[in-house]
Amino acid sequence: MAMLNAERETTAPALIGAGGALITVMVWTAWLLATRYSATTSLGAIDLSLLRYGIPALVLTPVWLRTGLLPKGKPKLPLLLMVIGSGAPFFQIAAYGLHATPASAAGVLLPGAMPLATALIGMAVLGERPDATRKLGMFAIFLGGLILLLAGAATGTLGWRSYVVLPIAATCWAIYSHAFRHSGLSATEGGALICVWSTIINLVLAALFGTHLFTASIAEITPQIISQGILSGLVATLAYGTAIRILGSTRAAAFTALTPVSAAIGGALILGEDLGIAGIAATIVTGLGVMLSTGILSRR
Repeated sequence: MAMLNAERETTAPALIGAGGALITVMVWTAWLLATRYSATTSLGAIDLSLLRYGIPALVLTPVWLRTGLLPKGKPKLPLLLMVIGSGAPFFQIAAYGLHATPASAAGVLLPGAMPLATALIGMAVLGERPDATRKLGMFAIFLGGLILLLAGAATGTLGWRSYVVLPIAATCWAIYSHAFRHSGLSATEGGALICVWSTIINLVLAALFGTHLFTASIAEITPQIISQGILSGLVATLAYGTAIRILGSTRAAAFTALTPVSAAIGGALILGEDLGIAGIAATIVTGLGVMLSTGILSRR
């Protein structure tokens, strides 16, 4: 009986952690599809970014009021890089690329490329030395992108915005990942500061270039409020934090290998996009590469 109780005590947190990671994958997929779908509506990137960061900024007001916009005793450069890497600048870049890219290819070139960009920056700047398994994963991610590049060149379905802009967005996120590790901030503090600074940036952009939030229809804005502000801004942050706390960062990150696959399936079922053999192959290869690049199968 004691052994059964011990197993239950061990299994239950693991299931919760796995559930948090899977929720995160689903939310990331919904964000990618919603941002891609917004190209057919009157909402622009500034409007979506206001929802994505403004709603969490309001909810997390007690947090950033407590820390201050520039927390005392904390390095300022990591905070700046965090805002650029995962805040409003990242969103504008990603949205510009997503509007011109089918979901299946976007899943490979954005969330699929994030681990590769993170690893390359770690090797070039921080002197990290990945083992053979992680190198194999990075090669698989590169191979997935190469498959898309060759297929896109042959069919003309993908343009320069897909191949250039989305990898730049993935690199921005990789910069954020490394900067956060050196920020001295908790996940909640970092998220709150990124959202409030991004909201300030978005308000300036809205004042300069205008916004369609007040003229868009309910049918257009409601899905974006849910996917951008509530799910991506709040739910994913809490769910992924739970997964990391229970499973550890490596095991939690391994679940992100599902994102390119789920994005491709979602694009086909929800947006009616054609996967194609090349898209399927690139999605599978990249997904495996992401899993290997996390180091979950490494001996060390």
